[in-house]
Amino acid sequence: MYDSPLGFFARLSLALRTFGRILAERGFANDLLRQEHGAPAVVEPPKPPLRETAPDAALQLLALLQQEGRFVDFLEENVAAYSDAEIGGAARVVHEGCRKVIRDYLHLEPVRIEAEGERLTLPAGFDAAAVRLTGNVVGQPPFTGTLMHRGWRATAITLPKIAEGHDVRVLAPAEVEL
Repeated sequence: MYDSPLGFFARLSLALRTFGRILAERGFANDLLRQEHGAPAVVEPPKPPLRETAPDAALQLLALLQQEGRFVDFLEENVAAYSDAEIGGAARVVHEGCRKVIRDYLHLEPVRIEAEGERLTLPAGFDAAAVRLTGNVVGQPPFTGTLMHRGWRATAITLPKIAEGHDVRVLAPAEVEL
């Protein structure tokens, strides 16, 4: 791009801009390290465009968690004033109800079948949406590491049908005793 050598201030400006990118962009810093060691730069595929999601199913699931496990009540309660034993007792009730909802309406399975704590190797082309790498992530696959969490994947969702005109934003109706 430049045929003549850059002057001092042009080089200083370039160095400062590069330094800023190294601090701000992990991928840029990793590419510089690879170049320094003679390895080819990694070209990351473009990220797919984001799409809007419909909140109805999420709100319906949250309403079911509230109905069976009082999930929203538990999360909205200020638990600082309660003892650990009181919180534990409430958590047991919330856990039981929420677990029932998950088992009734979702079929879940682990992303990985290995036991947590087991060493495993991820080959090139592994599903990065299903496996998150943590720790010192450098270089190219295959990656060898320890499975810290198996992950979860929903394989089926069978939420109940809702009536036309039902306001899914009402997670739990107010209750008025007469």
